[in-house]
Amino acid sequence: MTENAQLVALERLMPATHGADEDIDWRAAEAAWGTRFPADFVAFMGRYGAGTVNGEASILLPLPKPGLQWDPAEMGEATANARAAWVAGGGRTAFGIDPESVLAWGVTAADDILCWVTTDPDPDRWPVLVCGRHTADAFAVHPYGMAEFLLRLFSDEFDVSPVGITFWDGGPIGFVHWRKAQRRWQEGRNPETGEPDPYAGEFPPS
Repeated sequence: MTENAQLVALERLMPATHGADEDIDWRAAEAAWGTRFPADFVAFMGRYGAGTVNGEASILLPLPKPGLQWDPAEMGEATANARAAWVAGGGRTAFGIDPESVLAWGVTAADDILCWVTTDPDPDRWPVLVCGRHTADAFAVHPYGMAEFLLRLFSDEFDVSPVGITFWDGGPIGFVHWRKAQRRWQEGRNPETGEPDPYAGEFPPS
């Protein structure tokens, strides 16, 4: 399989050291959501899997999976929240896009929901939609796929940040797969850093 160029570039900024192949049943995922998924997202799931970026943003599973200690974040709840916000905030009227065309793939600690607009029959042409909570606009569509959006975000290429929290801040960008984070927590370590944490193991991270 040819490597996805955007994902290769993204990995230079965010190493996949603590990622893992999510081993997604893509036929089941496509059946559940009624669509194919973008090639960069499929490649991301194979290289990084689902998990957190610097402890402040999460990339979501396309299908639910049981966790080691708690269930990892998946698209279902975030998509429902994004579609509800789209309706309540006037997104359908302003953009002429039905809520069923909004599909979430990530969230941030600032309650931003990172989505695709799935109106194009070719998933590789889906733009990113940010449903923001503390952003300049409640909804903003960016003409990039998921990997390119993250690459531009981490490279500070936006004049105004499209998300409501700076979770990279020009420093190292780290990704931790959800399973590794939960194992660390069970061992009494910080899920994101792996350092000893006296509070780990008592309550799931918020």
